[in-house]
Amino acid sequence: MPQLKTPLIAPSILSADFARMGEEVEAVVRDGADWLHLDVMDGHFVPNMTFGPGMIAALRNRTDKPFDVHLMIEPADAFIDAFAKAGADHIHVHVENNPHVHRTLQHIRALGKKPGIAICPGTPPETIEYLLDLVDVILVMTVNPGFGGQKFLDSQVPKIRRLREMADASGRDIRIGVDGGIDLATAPLATGAGADMMVAGTSIYGQDDYAAAITSLRQAGSLS
Repeated sequence: MPQLKTPLIAPSILSADFARMGEEVEAVVRDGADWLHLDVMDGHFVPNMTFGPGMIAALRNRTDKPFDVHLMIEPADAFIDAFAKAGADHIHVHVENNPHVHRTLQHIRALGKKPGIAICPGTPPETIEYLLDLVDVILVMTVNPGFGGQKFLDSQVPKIRRLREMADASGRDIRIGVDGGIDLATAPLATGAGADMMVAGTSIYGQDDYAAAITSLRQAGSLS
């Protein structure tokens, strides 16, 4: 396996204090976050509801760090332009709920944004084999999407490894992200299998010291 990049840390604002969201974004950026992860849920594709493009637009002037927007909504196509306009830098759509995902990824790229594909725990990695020429990030769900604070699914480690192999074989510079249950114990499992971006919610926002949490998580991932 080629030498992996130092893992990026993307705190998920799903676990932040919603009453102080602007300050919470600024705090993790100040304390070392590389990206900000924004989970958009509709109560339909996943059993929870969060926020829409208005929240992203409201937070955009709080930082120039990349906004990593994960659309857990169905349909997604009708809202791509709105999230791009709101300030998303990366837009992830799910392979499971989009019959024309190839076209969706092309559209995201045409808007000047980085396309990402998200893949649920029960979906085999080969499902996205013919999308690798279009994506900049593959987001592996290491929990069933919908809620923060869930336990990491060890069954996803071989999938991460297989997707890393597929991404490297494509000859493109593709990040492999992991989302769900990432902490000091599971970070080495994920990065050891080939992940180089970690979404973390409660393991950062659930701690008193964000800087220490981010540093410790990055170190745990780097030692795999």
